Amino acid sequence: MRTIAEINEKISRQSAVVWTVEELKAKVAQIGITKAAKQVDVITTGTFEPMESSGAILNLGHTDPPIKIRRCWLDGVPAYSGFGAVDLYLGASCPAEVIDGEELRERGGGHVIEDLIADKPVQVRALGQVTDCYPRATFETTVTRDTINQFYLFNPRNLYQNFIVGVNGGDRSLHTYLGPLQPRVGNAVYSNPGAISPLLNDPNLQLIGIGTRIFLGGGIGYVAWEGTQHFPLQKRLPNGTPIGPAATLALIGDAKQMDARWVRGCYFKSYGPSLMLGVGVPLPVLNETVIKHCAVQDQDLVAPIVDFSIPRRVRPTFGLVSYAQLKSGRITIEGKAVRVAPLASMLRSRQVAQELKQWIEAGTFTLTEPVASIPMERSFLPQDRWTDF
Repeated sequence: MRTIAEINEKISRQSAVVWTVEELKAKVAQIGITKAAKQVDVITTGTFEPMESSGAILNLGHTDPPIKIRRCWLDGVPAYSGFGAVDLYLGASCPAEVIDGEELRERGGGHVIEDLIADKPVQVRALGQVTDCYPRATFETTVTRDTINQFYLFNPRNLYQNFIVGVNGGDRSLHTYLGPLQPRVGNAVYSNPGAISPLLNDPNLQLIGIGTRIFLGGGIGYVAWEGTQHFPLQKRLPNGTPIGPAATLALIGDAKQMDARWVRGCYFKSYGPSLMLGVGVPLPVLNETVIKHCAVQDQDLVAPIVDFSIPRRVRPTFGLVSYAQLKSGRITIEGKAVRVAPLASMLRSRQVAQELKQWIEAGTFTLTEPVASIPMERSFLPQDRWTDF
């Protein structure tokens, strides 16, 4: 029906028809797939959820005399410095170090990234490896977003295509990457926003590939590669959507252009820091199949209920539950009504899709042709050799 070039031509004339994925689902219910496909050019999806496998590349610029940084802290959070002299990688989930006598700081790399994006000052403390060309041994300074050379997010694993629902069947409270789980299945927590989530609306990744331009943290970003733990061979429903964690994407984007509204450091009690991140993906309407996939509803999507009380890689489950049930606020597990809450912000996920829609309608955001497809035959390789812990 259309090509990306034709859609971009309409975007440049500000005549492209753009719907958020929720608007699309409502339209399909009214007029059907065929009529909807003839009317719309681009569908925008979005999510705002914790994505702890994220981080930032920073280049501080050379000092005088020069230093070859081999240990470094940004506001007390260790940054990796094993490449280049003044290149750093700051992991979003790296916690601030606690100095003897100090209380635990509920702060980590995600908070430092948020502060830099918000143009707040960040303290740098560095130790160097003294060499003939890098004679300096130590360095301390204050930096901001605008006083360093490069500052961009490079996130190894974002945009999980579906995830799990966490519960706790044990006798004590658990603190997890989904937050607190109360004993004896006292609550349930899920992460993915369901039918508005980007990859659940393109289940076979036919529209999203390496080089796809996206909304990342309030700026423009790109799909850089498959994400770590990418597992597209997950079992799937007849509609093509996976029944648990499946595809993932590695994302990249200039953090100097981002907005701290969409990049927020967070902390999970007794687990550690993470990063709440807004990501929006535009889906070009190239044919009716695109509309068919995007018409999927929460009742057509499921996630596994996983018991975190069993300390194993493969944990027992209480079966599958639909996202419609999850979003109702209560699910039933073995005859018991259980309160359930999302980690993803549904409001902010909708706002990401809406803001991306506005960019496209204004002609400031065009679509890109992927330069390569994301592999869809990747197996998941665990480390199953038994070790004590």
